[in-house]
Amino acid sequence: MPYPLHVLALLATLATLPLLFLAQLPEHNSLVCMLITALAFFMLPQRALRYMATAGILMIWALLAARQATEPLAKLTEGVINVPAEIAQVRHDKAQLKVKIVEYDNQRIFPPVYASVTADKFQQKWCMGQRWEMTLRLRPVHARLNEGGFDAQRFALANHTPLQGRLLAARLLSSDCSWRQRLMNHAQQQYQHLPWHGVMTALLFGDRQEVNADTRALLRDTGIAHLMAISGMHISLAASLGWLAARALQYLLPTWRIGYALPLSFSLCVAAIYCWLAGNNPPAIRAMTALTLWTLVRFQAINCSSWQIWLICVGGILFVDPMAVLSDSFWLSSVAVAILLFWFQWFPLPARWRWRKRWMLLQLMHLQLGMLLLLAPIQIYIFHGVSLTSLPANLLAIPVVSFITVPALLLAMMMPASWLAFPLWWMADRSLALTFYLLTLLPEGWLWLGKKALIASFIIWLLFIAFRLGWWRRAPAALIATCCLPALWHITRVEPEWRLDMLDIGHGLAIVISQNGHALVYDTGNRWPGGSAARQTLLPWLNWHGLSVDEIIISHQHLDHMGGLADMQQAWPGAVVRSALTLPGHQPCIAGTRWQWQQLTFDVLWPLATSEHGNNNDSCVVRIDDGRYRVLLTGDLEAAAEKTLLRRNRLALQADIIQVPHHGSKTSSTAALLRNVKGSVALASVARYNTWRLPSVQVIGRYRKNGYCWRDTSRSGQLSVAFYHDGWQVKGLREQIMPRWYHQWFGVQGESR
Repeated sequence: MPYPLHVLALLATLATLPLLFLAQLPEHNSLVCMLITALAFFMLPQRALRYMATAGILMIWALLAARQATEPLAKLTEGVINVPAEIAQVRHDKAQLKVKIVEYDNQRIFPPVYASVTADKFQQKWCMGQRWEMTLRLRPVHARLNEGGFDAQRFALANHTPLQGRLLAARLLSSDCSWRQRLMNHAQQQYQHLPWHGVMTALLFGDRQEVNADTRALLRDTGIAHLMAISGMHISLAASLGWLAARALQYLLPTWRIGYALPLSFSLCVAAIYCWLAGNNPPAIRAMTALTLWTLVRFQAINCSSWQIWLICVGGILFVDPMAVLSDSFWLSSVAVAILLFWFQWFPLPARWRWRKRWMLLQLMHLQLGMLLLLAPIQIYIFHGVSLTSLPANLLAIPVVSFITVPALLLAMMMPASWLAFPLWWMADRSLALTFYLLTLLPEGWLWLGKKALIASFIIWLLFIAFRLGWWRRAPAALIATCCLPALWHITRVEPEWRLDMLDIGHGLAIVISQNGHALVYDTGNRWPGGSAARQTLLPWLNWHGLSVDEIIISHQHLDHMGGLADMQQAWPGAVVRSALTLPGHQPCIAGTRWQWQQLTFDVLWPLATSEHGNNNDSCVVRIDDGRYRVLLTGDLEAAAEKTLLRRNRLALQADIIQVPHHGSKTSSTAALLRNVKGSVALASVARYNTWRLPSVQVIGRYRKNGYCWRDTSRSGQLSVAFYHDGWQVKGLREQIMPRWYHQWFGVQGESR
C-alpha cells in the first residue's frame, strides 16, 4: 500500500471538510480542471505533492457527491411529475410517506432520491416496500434560517431526503410489504398492549412516532436522548451480543477450529441485521460502516492504535458518504468517541480502581464526568444547552437499557413462538418503566446556554490540555493570556449600538430590537397545534444571544402575529405587553403613545384607538428613533389605513428602514406611503412556500421604483440591521452572514410557490 490506511483516512477527512464552508459548488468544468491538476501532481516524485494530489482527488469525489445530491432537484420540481416510487417509511403521526424515487422520465436516478410527501387525502393503508405509480408535486426543502436555529435544509441533505411535497394520485404496482414491515407488524402485535410500547418500537426498529412529547422532553432534559436513537452504541451492543453468542458456540467446537474469525464475522452479521431492522437510517449506516472497517482491519491484522482506528472509521464514513459531513449527529458521535479516547488516555483512574469490578460505579462516574465536561462545547453548539442531570441519568439508564432492555428485545425477536417471546417483551417493558420512573425523580436539569457560553466551554478543553501537559507549571502567564484571548477579542470587537433582527419564521412576523443585552419584541409569530414560532424559533434565538426580554409589542390580533405570545409570557412573565387590543394586562399602543426604552424612542403613529377585533388596519404602527436613524414597523397595515395615516402626519412617517406591511401583499404598500417614508431599505417577512404567493411581484417593483433595496426572509433567512454611530448595515444570513452551498434557493427561482 503506497500510503498507510490512517493517512488515507486523514486525507479523506480533510478533503471532505470544505463541504461545510463552500458558498457554491464548483461546476463540472472546474472539477475536470481540478482532476487534471491533481493527476499531474500525482506523477511528480515529491511526496508532499502526491499527498496534495490524493487529497485533491478525494475532494473531487466529495464535491461530485454533493452535486449528485442537488442536481436532480431542478427537474423533479419543475411541475407535477409521474414516477414509480417505493414507500420507504410510513409516518402515521403526520400522514406522510417517505418515498424512494429511482426513475424519472424513463431514466435511472443514481443515487436514488428520497422525498417526504403528504398523503392526508388518501385513506389507503400504506406499508413499507409497496411500489406505486405516483403523481407528485415536489419542491426542495427550504429551511427557515436563523442564527443558532435548527437547519432543516442542511439536515435534509445530510439525510438524503432533500424533497418534500404532496401526493396527488397513486396507482398500485406491487402490494407486497417489505420483510421489515412484516416483522414490525408481527412484533408490535405481541407487545402493543404494554405501556412502553412506543419506546420499545424506537429501540427495536428506529421508529419514534409513538414516543409522546412528554417522554421526548424528559429524554432531552436528562441528556439521554441518544439511548433512544439507534446509532453507534446500539449497533456495537448488537455486535457484542453476536460475538458472545459465537464465543459460546465455540465451546462446542474442537480446539483446532477455534479462532477469532467466527466471532468477528458473526458479530458483524448480527449488527447488520439490527441495522436493517432500524430501517438503515443514516446514523445506523454510519455505525455499521465504522464497525465493518474495524472488522476488516482486524481480519488483515493491521497494527493500529486506537486513535488510528478512530481516524480510519471517520475517514471511511466520509469517503462512503461525503454528505455525512453535514450531519450534526455524525460529528457528535465522532467527537464523543474521540473524547472517550482522550479521557481514558490522558486522565485515567488510578490503577487500583481501573479494572476491579467492585469499582464499576466509580468507573462509570469517571466516564460520565469526562463526557459531561468535554462534550459541553458540542452540546451547546447543537442543542444550545447542557443537562445538569445527565451524569446521574446516564448512570441509571445506560446499564439498564444496554444490558436488559435491548438484549431482551433482540432475543424476543428471535423467539419462534409468541408465548416464548412474551416474558422478554414484558422484561423490556418493565426495565423501561423502572428507568423512566427513576428519571422522573431527578430535578429538572436542562440549562439553556448561548454563544458566550460556547466560547467559555472551549476554554475548558484548553485547561484540560494545559493541565495534562504541565503548561500551568512551565508557562502560567502564557496560559492565563491564552484564556483571556476570547474576552479580549470580545472587548475589542466593534459592536453595534443596537440591532434589529427580523427572524425567518415562515409566514408571520417576529422582530427583535436589542441593545445592551436587553430585547424588545415586535410580534411573536404563528401558532399551531403543539407548537408556535416563539417556542420553535424566537425563544431559542433569544437564549442563543443571551437577551432578556423587557417588552413585547403585538401589532394586531391575527394568529401569525400574536400566536406565540403565550409562550413568550410563560418564558418572560415580567415583560410589558403593549397592543391596541382590549385584552387584560396589555398597555395601550395607540397613536400618541410615546416611551423611552434603553437609548431608543418609540412613537406610536397608528391606530387611533383600541379595538376588540384587531384586524389588519388596526395594526400598531411604531416608529423607532435613536436620534440619527429611524425604523418604521407597520404590522399588516393596508391601503385604507395608510391613506388616513398619511393625511394625519406624513412627516412622522419618514424612516430609513420600513418593515413591509402585510408581507408584501397587493392590499398594502401604496406608492404614496413609499414616497413619504423616503426610506432606503424594505424588509419583508415572508415564507417561500406560502399559499398567497407573497410577496407580490408588483409590490416588489413598486418599492424598487421608489429607490428601496428589497430584502425578504424567504430568500435571505434572518435579516439583521446593525446600527453604529457612523452608519448602519443590513445583512441576510443566507447570502452574507453564513453563505453556504447547502443554504441555496434550490429549485424554482422566480416565485414563492
